[in-house]
Amino acid sequence: MAPVHEGHSGRVARRYVVHGAVQGVGYRAFVWRRAAELGLSGWVRNRRDGTVEVLAVGDSGRLDALERHLRNGPPLARVDGIEVENVADPAPITGFSVEATH
Repeated sequence: MAPVHEGHSGRVARRYVVHGAVQGVGYRAFVWRRAAELGLSGWVRNRRDGTVEVLAVGDSGRLDALERHLRNGPPLARVDGIEVENVADPAPITGFSVEATH
């Protein structure tokens, strides 16, 4: 994993790319709910290659909790692996959203 980049108020930003059977199984809605429960900002979207991409911003403990949820996924999903990358804190993002496929 890349070095942690702390931005506004000690926030950390991480990008996740989730591999497996993660599209068409409620994975994005699952991520949206978990991120909102954890008080994280960011977005989730399907990618054309069949993966799901997540950008989440918050404190490192809450991001670690999100990553545990991402690895388990909803009941119909099968997670084969996750790429995790610390990224520069983006401009302030409020809330967590489901974005269009990229």
